[in-house]
Amino acid sequence: MNTFMESLEAHLSVARSLNVLNDLVMKVGQEIIRSLKNDHTFLVFGNGGSAADAQHIAAELVGRFKKQRRGLPAMALTTDTSILTAVGNDFSYDMVFARQVEAFARPGACVMGISTSGNSVSIIEGIKKAKELGCFCIGLIGCNGGKLKDYVDAALIVPSNDTPRIQECHILLGHSICEMVEDAFA
Repeated sequence: MNTFMESLEAHLSVARSLNVLNDLVMKVGQEIIRSLKNDHTFLVFGNGGSAADAQHIAAELVGRFKKQRRGLPAMALTTDTSILTAVGNDFSYDMVFARQVEAFARPGACVMGISTSGNSVSIIEGIKKAKELGCFCIGLIGCNGGKLKDYVDAALIVPSNDTPRIQECHILLGHSICEMVEDAFA
């Protein structure tokens, strides 16, 4: 049985390894700021726990992270069950995010795909569509980045194979990005 202290130590070890991402996190934050200042909507998506993270990040930007400011246009593509089930039924589940990216993204927008393995087909297809449309693509990824790292402009890879630790660090990275973006608009 794993104890809390073992989980905490594992978390801290993985979190400490993220220091190499500092410059890339800053670049991602600046790209999102640029995109929002040009009236684009920030699109973010994932499956399972990563879907929850996508919704969390979008909520921090639409609502607020820490400061009072105007709501920022961010949308998690994981929340509309009618779209998800219609596209899944009429096309395939692999296309549920690509179809929404096609509908909502415009050249110059920022799009973030979240995948702990980096190999989720629906995430890769969504990012491929965003690239095709001229978007700046961000991958919030774990493990070694999987296939997704090859399709994004910025691969924020949490160097772990432990899904809970990856997800914990994804929300840390997401919060850091939200704070940067919020500071630019507060």
